[in-house]
Amino acid sequence: MSEEPASTERNRNLWAPWRMEYMDMLADGPGGCFFCRYRDDPAGDAMNLVVWRGRRAITVLNRFPYTGGHSMVAPMDHVAALSDLDDQTVLEIMGMVRDLQGALERAIRAEGFNIGINIGRCAGAGLPGHLHVHVVPRWQGDTNFMPVFGGVRIIPQMLQDLRDQILRAAKELHLPES
Repeated sequence: MSEEPASTERNRNLWAPWRMEYMDMLADGPGGCFFCRYRDDPAGDAMNLVVWRGRRAITVLNRFPYTGGHSMVAPMDHVAALSDLDDQTVLEIMGMVRDLQGALERAIRAEGFNIGINIGRCAGAGLPGHLHVHVVPRWQGDTNFMPVFGGVRIIPQMLQDLRDQILRAAKELHLPES
């Protein structure tokens, strides 16, 4: 009798049917780009987890976060490359990233951040047609056994509650309102 390789034991299936919603959301199908849908639906900001709207950019909580508070800042225009942005849009996006970082530090006591842009599908962009900046809060020791052994992340807070908390923190910090 042969034993299964050790790697097989670590690669058991963890069913996550909610990921289909994520995959559908990324598709430029009948609903189109979710950033563009959110841009065109200001009345749905709470439901769509929109934190702020500027003239040229929008800040949204990630519905499928890597960590609690994982957010994205995107230009209002559906563009894929930094070179497609004018200087005013770049400035507004970076201002929103800065303000979001401050609000997350206050709201959820984030100790550090990963902030970045994935350009192109091969670089990890799930939605390569609409450029966006990821703001991912981090804490000392936040990589624990769950993602290592279980391949899952534990997000301890409801997204609507987190959105409200960020908005309160932004008000306390006197950040510009959308």
